[in-house]
Amino acid sequence: MYGAIRNLLFRLPPEQAHTLALAGLDLANRIGVLKACSPTIDSFPVNVMGLDFPNPVGLAAGLDKNADHLDALGSLGFGFIEVGTVTPLAQPGNPKPRMFRLPEHQAIINRMGFNNEGLDHMLAQVDKRRYQGILGINVGKNKDTPNEDSESDYRKGIAAVYSRADYITVNVSSPNTPGLRDLQFGDSLMRLLEAIKDEQTRCAARHCRYVPIAVKIAPDMDDEGIRFVARALRSSGLDGVIATNTTISRDAVQGHENAGEAGGLSGAPVREPSLRVIRGLYEELGEDLPIIGVGGITDGASAAEKIRAGAKLVQVYTGFIYRGPALIKEAVEAIRQLP
Repeated sequence: MYGAIRNLLFRLPPEQAHTLALAGLDLANRIGVLKACSPTIDSFPVNVMGLDFPNPVGLAAGLDKNADHLDALGSLGFGFIEVGTVTPLAQPGNPKPRMFRLPEHQAIINRMGFNNEGLDHMLAQVDKRRYQGILGINVGKNKDTPNEDSESDYRKGIAAVYSRADYITVNVSSPNTPGLRDLQFGDSLMRLLEAIKDEQTRCAARHCRYVPIAVKIAPDMDDEGIRFVARALRSSGLDGVIATNTTISRDAVQGHENAGEAGGLSGAPVREPSLRVIRGLYEELGEDLPIIGVGGITDGASAAEKIRAGAKLVQVYTGFIYRGPALIKEAVEAIRQLP
């Protein structure tokens, strides 16, 4: 059934289809048919970052930027949901069109640019939710905030969402905010990680509750860069790493009519780059810091290989758009069958 729905949605521009699909999920959830139509997923609990996940397959940030659709998405069987990226102030993002399908590659290019309604709106939506599963909140900096002042935006985001989130993700790897990825390297990364840990410590004392924080990184770094990030994360005292965000490479989609569009490429072409980063991180980190694997998960096999490479959890986004809720069950079952 999802295939027929997808074919209809794919006749619309991608961003319009995205909005319509989420509205449809909300409606189906309100009238009580969504859960009945979703695959039944048996419990497969895992403990990561001190949290008990009902299963290891989550929804990546980006699909529900403002936490407007938590209840509907929470009915589909995800082990956890990550919302955002949210910035301190609302911002419109980049000019449209800014999302492009590459169906032959099960891929999407987007240059959304952290379009979101800001922290106040998200917090109000989170407070209204009925969804009681594990919630991650992904925070970023506003486009107009210079990199040298980015620490302030991340502190604001962490402090604002701390009491609502089960875990927090710090996004320093979107290719669609100018200069953001520079924060992944050298002294910039070390200073930012120190500030993030300091804010986490302040918030933990204020709320008498420890909320783990993970950092989301890009797939477009060499082996030396992966080792540097791994060592920086270990020394920071933070709690996890999400590997990876979208890629700026077009090697896997050369010749496609949309290959020249600026933005981050997600979906099947990111499968191998993401795996390379996960393997490099695990080689350096071992069991010291959990890895959440994301990028190019389009079936059970690609979910399971992320776990074999060293990830403890996985997240889906583009694969979910192409495959629908069946992907969640297929990924859980493939991971369950690993030795």
